[in-house]
Amino acid sequence: MDRVKDKVAIITGAASGVGKADALLLAAEGARVVLTDINEEAGQAVAREIGDAACFVRHDIASPDDWQRVVSTAVEMFGGLDVLVNNAAICPLGSIEDTTLETWRKVMQTNGDGYFLGCKFAVATMKHRPSGGTIINMSSVAALGGLPMMAAYTGSKGAVTALTRSVAAHCKKAGYRIRCNSIHPDGIWTPMTQALVPDLDPAALGIEHNPMARMCDAKDVANLVLFLASDESRFINGAELRIDNAQLISSL
Repeated sequence: MDRVKDKVAIITGAASGVGKADALLLAAEGARVVLTDINEEAGQAVAREIGDAACFVRHDIASPDDWQRVVSTAVEMFGGLDVLVNNAAICPLGSIEDTTLETWRKVMQTNGDGYFLGCKFAVATMKHRPSGGTIINMSSVAALGGLPMMAAYTGSKGAVTALTRSVAAHCKKAGYRIRCNSIHPDGIWTPMTQALVPDLDPAALGIEHNPMARMCDAKDVANLVLFLASDESRFINGAELRIDNAQLISSL
């Protein structure tokens, strides 16, 4: 208990799926959380479920003005910023042959620009805190191995992974106590995944029933987010952490 007691966290895409699981777990472990999403109704509901330790801000992660407002809310309401979880993303299907330039640019604006802005605003705020902070970027095994039917998504997550390494190296060289790591799941049973592959049976995909399973639960990711948000991971910086049940190495 209290693994992130009194830390202040911003979690994007917190209205559902992994972001919601992150928010609930970090709050249960003592953090105060600023939840952001474009889905106001669902985001407000998660904030109410958590209570006084949470607030919700509507947030387009590709907007610098929205990022300024979100970070200001964390500082004004809770006194600072210790943890950023860059989680919100979009994931349209399409191979390199099917993906249009318009779709590519939209995905890059959200998944690329959005994470860049989050890192930029977080570093500017965290570097003034004596204890520094931690940035957790949600990437994907797609960035490490490639998914043929997700060209734009794969490209954007590759950018997120490289950005993570750059941020980690910069903060270390600058002497900031700011860590930056990326998480690389394979499949996660969330509303976004269910919309992409509605015929999947979660009962048959869980590792409890199938040791070959590729689909994890959002809580599995949230447990790693909690670890990276806590001081337990204080020497882990610039790392790429897979949650894929050895899928990437098994396919080599």
